[in-house]
Amino acid sequence: MSSPLVAPVTLASADPKAAAMLNAVKAKLGMIPNLYATLAHSPAALDAALAISGALGAGRLTAAEREIVALATAQVNGCQYCLSAHTLLAKHAGLSSDDVVNARTGSGQTSRSAAIAALAKSITVERGHVNPEAIAAARASGLTEADLMEVVVGVAANVLTNFTNNLARTAIDFPVVATEV
Repeated sequence: MSSPLVAPVTLASADPKAAAMLNAVKAKLGMIPNLYATLAHSPAALDAALAISGALGAGRLTAAEREIVALATAQVNGCQYCLSAHTLLAKHAGLSSDDVVNARTGSGQTSRSAAIAALAKSITVERGHVNPEAIAAARASGLTEADLMEVVVGVAANVLTNFTNNLARTAIDFPVVATEV
């Protein structure tokens, strides 16, 4: 793999505010993913990404459902870093290998997981201009207005990380997953 276009910062070279956030990430995850170390060039950027993630973690969507959103979004955006990271995180959230493939293709084994994956894919592909029939289908599968909004914010959060990694060419520090399904 080629060198990153934007190298991650180290704890020693990070701004003190960014270093504190990176230490918190390390305490929670046991490591500092290169994504966060890359975002740490700007404490504001790192803080924003962590804040969105934290807020969604306290929302209605389960960890598995948030991973479905992440996988569908990363697939559309061709972000190998996020596909690799979220494949691992999805397994920890209880998704099977088939669930991961389904999420990446915008489908699912249950009507709810299929609706979440399809909506996330549609939001990403259509840049938010989702047709009314897709919204009606999501509602028919049981998604509430709150669920719809959390999928939108989940897509936005994942677009942020996808675009960061695609721009920076972030070195993948998770088991590598191919971008092709």
